[in-house]
Amino acid sequence: MNDYITFEAESTADILKALANINRLQILIWILDPRKYFPPQRDGDLVDDGVCVGFITERVGLSQPTVTNHMNILADAGLVTQKKIKNWVFYKPDREKIDEFKERLGLALDTTGVS
Repeated sequence: MNDYITFEAESTADILKALANINRLQILIWILDPRKYFPPQRDGDLVDDGVCVGFITERVGLSQPTVTNHMNILADAGLVTQKKIKNWVFYKPDREKIDEFKERLGLALDTTGVS
């Protein structure tokens, strides 16, 4: 297996591991359509800046340190970006990385032409 294929497989596996947790998957679904799932924020635009960790914490019903840990895992996998505004961290989906992942996963699972 060449280095490029190995890198792609490892990257895909890291993303799948990040999404294997139901809370992380749910949070990602919510922040992909933040205006549907979160109220307007005083600081930061839901789409342009991301969703405040406090709003995510409140919605998912977990402690703030637990949510921060989940968000760090999603960030390490390349699925979200983070931005600090005042004393809060805001998270938004990295749509380009998510689209790349979906394409890689589709190609990896495509059995067309395989005998």
